[in-house]
Amino acid sequence: MSQIFPIRYVDPVFRPPSEAESLILPITNGCSWNQCTYCEMYTAPQKKFGVRDEQETLDAIRHCGEQFAGQVQRVFIGDGDAMVLSTRRLMTLLTAIKTHLPKVRRISSYCLPRNLRHKTVQELLELHAAGLSLVYVGAESGDDDVLRHVNKGETFETTRDALDKLGAAGITRSVMLLNGLGGRQLSQQHAANSARLVNLTQPEFLATLVVSFPQGEDRFRQGFPQWEPLNPQELFAEMAQFLRALELKRTVFRSDHASNWLVLKGILGAEKDRLLREVENAMHRPESAKLRPSWQRGL
Repeated sequence: MSQIFPIRYVDPVFRPPSEAESLILPITNGCSWNQCTYCEMYTAPQKKFGVRDEQETLDAIRHCGEQFAGQVQRVFIGDGDAMVLSTRRLMTLLTAIKTHLPKVRRISSYCLPRNLRHKTVQELLELHAAGLSLVYVGAESGDDDVLRHVNKGETFETTRDALDKLGAAGITRSVMLLNGLGGRQLSQQHAANSARLVNLTQPEFLATLVVSFPQGEDRFRQGFPQWEPLNPQELFAEMAQFLRALELKRTVFRSDHASNWLVLKGILGAEKDRLLREVENAMHRPESAKLRPSWQRGL
């Protein structure tokens, strides 16, 4: 007799690429902000934001332990910003994961900077001690003009403050930025201020994606009517400016999402020069660069 899977999912379900082998444990549905005009992840009608019933989640964790206790080593708590929950509720859930899934070695989550405005470093230290080891922060840009145009609801300073709090608590930070988000008009300041944000916060992981709109640009252009998309060469030029400005001690860098024309992987700053050469080669000798053909780019 087959067993019923113990977690109730509301489609579509999202997780970072590096969480492919993780148990996805939703403790909220959707995203509490969900007003960023570039984001299409939680716009489906069934993904309206809501906090899951605590007992349902605790029962799901217990049943997962009964079925998979020896198999699960990573847990990703979702949906878009599970960190919006109170520290008390998060502690209760983290404790349950440790109790029922004792082989888990990593618990991670998406995290909006706004989620941490009312959480202290001490609270984050407690969450870290309870098992929360990694969060993914979609900064998107370090430029306040860009953030305002895309209705991010954040600023350079609010993002910096959140990353500093996480760093002080020992929680690993994976920061995501969107190449091309400022369009032609704001490309240079987008690159410069994004580099400044990263330099000041020194995240452990850094990823860049290319902004794209599979469902169309209408929603995005309502707040950014003058936006002009960058062509591949302009995207490479923006990336080169960004890399040149980086002053990182040791950050794992990935620009390998399916939206990227050019795959980049390395350690910053040790491999900064090599990465910059690869970008400049794509700019000046695209025929010799290993670029993704358009049909392979997953948008």
